[in-house]
Amino acid sequence: MNTTNKDHIKQALNEKGGVQVWWRLLRPHTLTASFVPVFVGTMVAVNDESFNVWLFLAMLFASMLIQSATNMFNEYYDYVRGLDTEESVGIGGTIVRDGIKPKTVLHLALSFYFISFLLGLYICSESSWWIALIGLVCMALGYLYTGGPLPIAYTPLGELFAGFFMGTVIIGISYFIQTGTMTPEVFWISIPIAIFIGCIMLANNIRDLDGDKENGRKTIAILIGRPNAIRFLALLFITAIGLTAYYIVLGILPFWSLITFIALPLVIKVIKNFWGKTQPLEMMPAMVATGKTNTIYGFLLGISLLIEKLL
Repeated sequence: MNTTNKDHIKQALNEKGGVQVWWRLLRPHTLTASFVPVFVGTMVAVNDESFNVWLFLAMLFASMLIQSATNMFNEYYDYVRGLDTEESVGIGGTIVRDGIKPKTVLHLALSFYFISFLLGLYICSESSWWIALIGLVCMALGYLYTGGPLPIAYTPLGELFAGFFMGTVIIGISYFIQTGTMTPEVFWISIPIAIFIGCIMLANNIRDLDGDKENGRKTIAILIGRPNAIRFLALLFITAIGLTAYYIVLGILPFWSLITFIALPLVIKVIKNFWGKTQPLEMMPAMVATGKTNTIYGFLLGISLLIEKLL
């Protein structure tokens, strides 16, 4: 790509230099996928009369560090495999557009993993050492999502793995370290969150469909085609919202959880912004809206549990 086209891409994505280069590397719009599960799992524990602020903060920072490191592994390995170019949308662009050395990105990711490992030792010392095994599995999968001989992100299982481990597993751990127990309600409550996180990954794959297909990926979006993938995304959103309403009726969630329906207009916006679009830059607003939908839904779900406790 010549300099003019490269500058055009950076301008279209509003990419700036300096500190923002490193901020983009974290892919901040995806970090809600690590914040929301920890927050929701902890709020369920608060509802059950258990809360340790230091365990909450340690779990939150460890989860966000692992998520950030996973994004860096993605940046590094997609570059190494030749998938990312200066025209790629949805990446940090630190390697292909800002000239940061690939090894620097890899070493930073490993540093984040080391810090999260130390936080994990504290969490285990205050709860159970069984958490260490689960944590190591999560870290391994974070690496294998785009690293290793057969990256999970290149298969139809990316959304499932991301939703289950970042949603259900993290919510379960966040609850367990606070209470020392596990209940069926925690699992049921985790399902809509897991779906919303899977939606972030699906939205990413819808946007990147053409480039991924050229590079041999076999994501769900590629296998069923863009129009059907958008319909599937809408179905997942409807399922998550429907489950929320069902849980309220059953009493698994409090009446206050109706406030999560505030996210509905964003759901509609996501589908509208995807439909009929074929260029990655055109679909960026839909990607941003998908991340915001997860943030708003998850935050309001946690707040509804806190309200129930306080009242």
